[in-house]
Amino acid sequence: MLMQGRARDLYTPADGGAPRVLAEDSFVILASPKREILSIAVTPDRPHAQDLVGVRAGGASRQALNEIMAQERAKGTPLFLLLDDFAGASLVANWVWSRWVPDWAERAAAAGAASGAGRRGPMEGVCTGFAPGSSALGGESGRMHDQNCMPVPPMVNPDDPLGWHELAVQTGVGKRRARRIDVWREDPETGGGLALDVGFQDSGTSPEGGDRIAIHEYRVAAKAAGDPLALTGLTVTPHILPFAECPGAVANAQRMLKIPLNDLRARVLDTLPGTLGCTHLNDVLRSMAEAPQLAARLPI
Repeated sequence: MLMQGRARDLYTPADGGAPRVLAEDSFVILASPKREILSIAVTPDRPHAQDLVGVRAGGASRQALNEIMAQERAKGTPLFLLLDDFAGASLVANWVWSRWVPDWAERAAAAGAASGAGRRGPMEGVCTGFAPGSSALGGESGRMHDQNCMPVPPMVNPDDPLGWHELAVQTGVGKRRARRIDVWREDPETGGGLALDVGFQDSGTSPEGGDRIAIHEYRVAAKAAGDPLALTGLTVTPHILPFAECPGAVANAQRMLKIPLNDLRARVLDTLPGTLGCTHLNDVLRSMAEAPQLAARLPI
């Protein structure tokens, strides 16, 4: 698996002035079928990133990331968000093969990519969508062909060309995780609470060409206030999810209210484990831990 990650912090003045790029980071990771980091290149370079080579995606990679890239986390750099997403993005990446290769599951297992998640099977109990008895647990290797997915338009809006950084052009088999975290002050004159608008989409190329096909898409509207900033409002809208049971995780997201934004990265995993949460919605909620660093760059 070749994974290219890119993230950018962009400030847009309220007076309509030209947007300014505040920070931008990227990486290229080569990973094994078991999602072990075989090589990594980071731009701008951080030599200590090489200590991540050999780490396998999942809990181990997040623990290693917190230790090796502690300074990046403290600074709230785009690179830390990108690397933190390696675990989730690489987990779902193999889905795109189901669009291209009929026997993709057998090939993945033969290559050593079979998942070890779950106590009673490869996926059972991992999340709401794979709760015991779920329609997702068909017991057949081809079950993934039954997932709900939908064509989606391009991410870039022609009327807002700076709304996204440059997106890599994918040909052949390719999967993309796209995030957008918009933060603004509800009352700039008093430095009041924050409003957040968060978008999340997992999509892949189609062998027929044309529109990309999305397998996950969420949108979250949130409010935060206080010192430290804590969630005071949360609305989760699931747009595209693979199985009928998946939206069941949305209501449980309300358990995150009153939790400080800075604590979300750890508290989401503790509060919404297993069948209480959705792996991908958890990733969306965890990403809001970046909001205080973004808010600190806003004028008062």
